Amino acid sequence: MSEPAELQSTQTDVDSSLTYFAFAAGARHGPPPRAATQLPAALPEVLCGRYRIERLLGVGGMGAVYRARDLLREQFGDPQPYVALKTLSEDFAEYPDASALLYSEFALTSRLRHANVVQLHAFDIDPASQRAFITLELLTGRTLDRFIDERPTGTPWADAQEIGVALLEALAHAHGAGVLHGDLKPSNVMVGDQGLRLFDFGLGQAQENLLPGLPRLCRDRFAAWTLRYAAPELLDGETLSAAADTYALSCVLYELCLGRHPFRRLSGKQARAMQLQAETTGLTPVIAAALQAGLAFDPSRRAGLDELLQAFRAAPQPSRLRRWLGRRQD
Repeated sequence: MSEPAELQSTQTDVDSSLTYFAFAAGARHGPPPRAATQLPAALPEVLCGRYRIERLLGVGGMGAVYRARDLLREQFGDPQPYVALKTLSEDFAEYPDASALLYSEFALTSRLRHANVVQLHAFDIDPASQRAFITLELLTGRTLDRFIDERPTGTPWADAQEIGVALLEALAHAHGAGVLHGDLKPSNVMVGDQGLRLFDFGLGQAQENLLPGLPRLCRDRFAAWTLRYAAPELLDGETLSAAADTYALSCVLYELCLGRHPFRRLSGKQARAMQLQAETTGLTPVIAAALQAGLAFDPSRRAGLDELLQAFRAAPQPSRLRRWLGRRQD
């Protein structure tokens, strides 16, 4: 959550009675949602009489994450009663369907059971303030953007391989469960004592025909892509897809390996218009070919996760990160 998503309003003369979080179907074909009868209040110090906010951990494009103490666990003697607590920022919490959007993130992420995906505990709404929130495991360590910044010439291959395989496996698991992430970037990956965790599915959505009742952002009204990791077709107005997630992850893996963005931090749309090609000097031929294919501007020509995984697994080497990632030897 350390790096905010770059937010774009896709319309300038919209009906103010519609919320930014208008349901996709309702915004296009139905009446606008009615205003909430009670607007959320400021975030209290204790939510639901149970979770005491201690400090802010990070702020993203639409939400904030806090360290909180679970008073119930503390009452029963738990020596580690701490959790992370995610809620929408006050600017977004006032919209009538904001709580439903946060619940959709919970519903999607809670379907995932993988060692390298953040574990969510519960979704709740504080009765007094009407603020919706998610509790999740408290992660310690550093985000991958900081990890990469400390290695401006690139991460040694043994370490890059460990992180790359863990990330690819996490995303493959999510896609296998029908969940698209939608905002893959280094600041949404944590490397620390508990291992590597992919987190923040706030812009994610279910693949077609899965959980059709969940609300989602109406992309005709509001786009929240992080531009330098968004696939060019997303910036053209196409819907989120597994291929778009693969493009974003390929950008992350390229940065991990070489210490720089593949297209000079330009958006995919800009890079496509300039006909840029990622420079792969310093990569092995197998990794270079896989990342070039993963960064293809045309989604129909883009590599799949299986191809990238095969490339990153091709030359296993021992790594001091093995104790961090918690990967078991077969």
